[in-house]
Amino acid sequence: MEPLFQSLAEAQKHVDGFIYPNEIELHWGLLICLYPYLTGLVAGAFILASLNKLFNVAELKPTYRLSMLTSLAFLLCATLPLVAHLGHHERFYEILMTPNPTSAMAMFGFVYAWYLMAVLLLEIWFDYRKDLILWARRERFPMKLIHRALALFSSDLSEKALRFDDKAVKRITMIGVPSAFLLHGYVGFIFGSVKANPWWSSVIMPVVFLFSAIVSGIALVFLLYMITCLLRHQSIDMKCADKLADLLLYAMLVDFALEILDFVHRVYEAEESIDILAQLLMQKLFVSLIVVQLLLGMMLPLALLGITRIKRRTTPEEMRRLVYVASTVLVQVGIFSMRWNVVVGGQLFSKSLRGLMTYKTDLLGLEGLLTAMAILILPLVILYVLAKILPPWPESRADAVPPAPPAPVPATAS
Repeated sequence: MEPLFQSLAEAQKHVDGFIYPNEIELHWGLLICLYPYLTGLVAGAFILASLNKLFNVAELKPTYRLSMLTSLAFLLCATLPLVAHLGHHERFYEILMTPNPTSAMAMFGFVYAWYLMAVLLLEIWFDYRKDLILWARRERFPMKLIHRALALFSSDLSEKALRFDDKAVKRITMIGVPSAFLLHGYVGFIFGSVKANPWWSSVIMPVVFLFSAIVSGIALVFLLYMITCLLRHQSIDMKCADKLADLLLYAMLVDFALEILDFVHRVYEAEESIDILAQLLMQKLFVSLIVVQLLLGMMLPLALLGITRIKRRTTPEEMRRLVYVASTVLVQVGIFSMRWNVVVGGQLFSKSLRGLMTYKTDLLGLEGLLTAMAILILPLVILYVLAKILPPWPESRADAVPPAPPAPVPATAS
């Protein structure tokens, strides 16, 4: 790994106070910030999809399949930041070949495999099986072969088989919700269990990560739903949009309350680290935490969604759509900023609690900005491919009733 600073003189320019020599280089950077961000989107999107199946929220039906495919697309890329961060990428498989049950990090491979194979792929397959069979019957090569293969060459459309599919989806969803909690909650557990770091060590950290994941997942699916409706020249179901806005508002309120509780708890304890944490907050993380995460990423979308919720009956649909788009974008910025403040912010002060560092992001390289942008864009490309093979839109269902043709207009005599 290349050193972060090429000389001691350059390093001293990025140091305030006293730090140990081995603390000059931050070990976790931008890519490790991406990792909890991506897994949070996976868990949040799946939990949103689960509301439709478990609690029969009819308004969310147009986003169910989109949520599932979004969760799958981002899950397929969730390990890329970790693999890119490794010094030897070819050794990634050893975490599965040599399991260590006492290591929370080592157990991620098994949690990831369980969630991917036993939960997400199975639920998508049972939900799509009927449509795959019907699509294959009326399509031509190559989509006919692709859909037949995805259906595992099944052709049973009996009432008994369809009932089994529906029951399987609901039961897998019941297993999937705690699995989604485990997938992302364990990320907060890893940070919260580091007792030597006062910025990370908190029993509330796993819960904060979990609810922030729910917020980011709902916001992402909400944004994708509105964008895809625009690209497909379809009108947005405002009942669905309003319900998503309500869920996003409620989840943000809980998330905000938990973060305030965590902050109040730290201030109340007033341990020996409170002084260095105050310096960290006001000097190094003021913009990213106070301005971006708190004001732009939390308070502003809360205000926009809250005012729109109160005045929904008098607010035009066009204005509501603009508010929803702006709020979801701001939420994504705020959630990523939260990941940044936790991962990078927790490494900016020394173990002596007497010095602060400055993190410098490179443009190129495996830890650079371009690599991070590529990893962020890749799930969207995968989602586009998945949507072409497995259309998630309500009108794309094989048994969807086509709209009736307009009645002919009788000719009038001249």
